[in-house]
Amino acid sequence: MSIDTIWFTRCPVPTATGLAYKLGWLDEEFARDGIAIKTLQEVGGPLAHHHYDHGLATLIREGGNLLALPARAQGADTCLIGLTWIDEWQSILVRPGSGIRNPRDLAGKRLALPVLRRVDIEENRRGRSIARGMSLAGYHGALASVGLTLADVILEEVGSPEAAPDRAAPGASLWQGIAALVRGDVDAVYVKGAAAVEAARAAGVEVGIDLDALPDRRHRVNNGTPRPITVHREFLENHFDLVSRFLAQTLRAADWAADHRDELRAILQRETQAGGEAVASAYREGFHTALAPDLSEQRLALFEQQKNFQLAHGFLDRDVDVRAWADERPLVAARALLAERDKLAA
Repeated sequence: MSIDTIWFTRCPVPTATGLAYKLGWLDEEFARDGIAIKTLQEVGGPLAHHHYDHGLATLIREGGNLLALPARAQGADTCLIGLTWIDEWQSILVRPGSGIRNPRDLAGKRLALPVLRRVDIEENRRGRSIARGMSLAGYHGALASVGLTLADVILEEVGSPEAAPDRAAPGASLWQGIAALVRGDVDAVYVKGAAAVEAARAAGVEVGIDLDALPDRRHRVNNGTPRPITVHREFLENHFDLVSRFLAQTLRAADWAADHRDELRAILQRETQAGGEAVASAYREGFHTALAPDLSEQRLALFEQQKNFQLAHGFLDRDVDVRAWADERPLVAARALLAERDKLAA
């Protein structure tokens, strides 16, 4: 089967995939083959749905695990070809003067839990309720860091069961708990990302607990930590070279980012639809040096931890064997390709 288009999709966060595209390297790589590079985010319409179910045969997806894992559990024949880890301002917000400053202070408090959206129930795509999944995982990690569990807090459902309108501001459908916090209906709310930075500042609430500061990565595991890169098995097996070349450009972009932090932050303002100050606040402490994907034992173990959490909390239809899902061959080939190109350029 010939290929005339490679599709990709990524979340509005720092990704090597998005960076390689913005730098023009993906278009450049495949132009000589007559292959177009298209993104679900820019095309939109009915195809955008495949960000959730990975139902497009020539799609490469670098996005949250609360979508990739449920898609796999519901039968999407994908392969896991990389994992990234970017800390991105996971925080628990509180009202000024609340006295909530560390995870132990959450005991007995009312924590905002976004409701399941109606479409997620009707279409059996529970992974699309990512705000609920992220909130649960965020609270769980914070509480576990001090020996507490979700049973030690009160989870208060907040928000609307309806999907946000297409033209809603970034994060509007995710962080409805901020309004509940301002009203006093809850004592704390989990958020993450650059859009949440701006939403928190606009609402006059503050960070009570900086989850990115928790020293043990096990307590920071969530939707994007680790973040998987997935591809259809048929696409990988029949066009292994295309997938490897795609990954080579993402690795190249990750290397570039390590020496171009300011330029990367400018690109991220467009990727996240947030201002420069919010991007700088959300992505800190050397994030630009760690965009490269791998399938290291540490990341696989943390990814398996997240899978087990999703399974325990009803986000997966069935168990997923993370180790059997992973295929390191494309990354190995991509690294070799980059090394060979560097050698020829020397």
